Amino acid sequence: MSSPSASLERDLSWEDVLGAARLREGERAFLVRLLQLLCESRRLKAAALYSGSDECFERQVMWGSEAFPASIDGDDSSGYESLELPEGRLLFAPGEEDWKRPKGPIVLALASGLRAAVLRRQLKEQSFVVNYRGVELEALYEVGLAIASMLNLEQLGEEILLRAVSLLDARRGALFLRSGGRLVLDHTLGGDAIPELPLDDPQVAQVLGPGLGGEQYLLPGARHLMAVPVGAEPNSRGILLIADKESRHGVGPFPESDRRTLALFANQAATALETAYLHRQALEKERLEREIELAADIQRRLLPTAFPVVQGFELAGWSRPARHVGGDFYDLMRLKQGRVGAVLADVSGKGLPAALMVSTIHSALRLLVDREGVGPGLVQHLNRHIAASTAPNKFITLLVVELDPSSNEVRYVNAGHNPGVVIGSDGNVRELASGGLPLGLFGESSYESGSLVLEPGDLLCLYSDGLTECESPSDEEFGLPRLVDLLRASSDRSLSEVIRAVDAAVTTFAQGLSQGDDQTLVLLRRTA
Repeated sequence: MSSPSASLERDLSWEDVLGAARLREGERAFLVRLLQLLCESRRLKAAALYSGSDECFERQVMWGSEAFPASIDGDDSSGYESLELPEGRLLFAPGEEDWKRPKGPIVLALASGLRAAVLRRQLKEQSFVVNYRGVELEALYEVGLAIASMLNLEQLGEEILLRAVSLLDARRGALFLRSGGRLVLDHTLGGDAIPELPLDDPQVAQVLGPGLGGEQYLLPGARHLMAVPVGAEPNSRGILLIADKESRHGVGPFPESDRRTLALFANQAATALETAYLHRQALEKERLEREIELAADIQRRLLPTAFPVVQGFELAGWSRPARHVGGDFYDLMRLKQGRVGAVLADVSGKGLPAALMVSTIHSALRLLVDREGVGPGLVQHLNRHIAASTAPNKFITLLVVELDPSSNEVRYVNAGHNPGVVIGSDGNVRELASGGLPLGLFGESSYESGSLVLEPGDLLCLYSDGLTECESPSDEEFGLPRLVDLLRASSDRSLSEVIRAVDAAVTTFAQGLSQGDDQTLVLLRRTA
């Protein structure tokens, strides 16, 4: 058997390489031993093995007395002899005499070992990336859960920004949300941001568009910015920006993987914002419904709960609003000297604004009627009050009636309302024609009154246009003639039965169509 020194005097064979591999000292120790064998066999002072690309090489292992640099540029050998390998480079320091350039199986073994080391490092890096991505996705999931549970819009915007900055180790950030045709700063962290800008700004289009560029001007002073839309275009809720990623050397740019993470988080943020917005809308709707129900209850209290009892007369009234609150108003009230007043008013429009005007006309009428009596003076006062206290495009039609039971006389003023009708016991019809403009159109309008005497069996009817203009599916109106015919046919019924008959007739005529306007009816009949 040949001695070790003898084996080093010849070129190393594969048997020598396999002998070093059998020692099972680990990958790094194996490469060091190969370098030792190379130096001893080729009479070299030292050698180092580098891995890398054409631009930069990192030292993996070395052997000998030389202090090889930790890294070298692609075209630099630092004064040493070199040998190019498929995955790197071999640097070596020649001996003083009889040295030989490396070759043979040992060089192939070094190249193979270096390849294995590079692959192992890449596998380790990929494993780290996968593990890091898993941790990142888990953090993203936890962050998404945290913001999804928040329903307060003001707190949610701040939490979204704080979580985004923390998630990607940024120093600064800002959240801009759409408001009308502008992007308005909702929250900022770590520095100032511009307060708002129009959505049609070309730079905003760049940020919200596919390129996502040109966002530096949004956060003055930031060095490295990244912006993503909050939600999908074209209906994104705004822009989420983060800036200046933390690094060991201060701040740096964000890798492309961070953009993907931020985009995923921004989509979660958009969902959370939409949920919080819908929650606010639901609360606002609930509040409005409570207020509308309260207004409807107040309006119901304005209507008479009992009708005056007058010897020789029968009185009744009925109203059904098209919505929770309506713009029709009626009243039956006792006046001075045993007289009785009846009024029917119709406010332009519907809903809460109309209900407020109903409240205004009710209180004003109650305050003035005893002092003024039913006549032009009363209506002129009401008109000036309505004109001064309501919007110019709002008005009220009104028909007010005063009955004197001692003389059976009816005095009335019609301010632009549908003409009331008196249906005689003989079937003849008399109208309570208009004597002036609706209330609120002109502050100094003048009005005229009229009068008539009720005979036994005469029926006085005041109505709103919601009854006569009620439409069938074929767009035909119920009309005043149908109402008059129905009242003629009900002369032997009580007024409560007449009201039920009118209600049933109008409902049947509409055939299930929604009620388009408030419907009100006031009836007064002389019984003796």
